[in-house]
Amino acid sequence: MKNLSNTEFSPEVVELMTTALEAAVATLPEPVHSSHVNALAESILRTAGAGERDVATLQRIALMELQLAPRK
Repeated sequence: MKNLSNTEFSPEVVELMTTALEAAVATLPEPVHSSHVNALAESILRTAGAGERDVATLQRIALMELQLAPRK
C-alpha cells in the first residue's frame, strides 16, 4: 500500500471513510474475514487520499478492488 503516513484527514473525512467502510463490510457474506476488512480499509484510505469524498464511490471502489484481488 502506498505510504500515507504524511496524509492527514479531517474529522469529517474520517467520518465519511468510516461510513464507507461500514457500508462495504455490511455487504459481505458471513463470515467476514479480517483480511477482507483490511483490504477494504486500505482501498478507502488510498482513494480518500487521492481526493475522493463521496461515500458511495469510496464503498464501490473498495468492493471492486476486493473482488479483483487475487485469491490466496
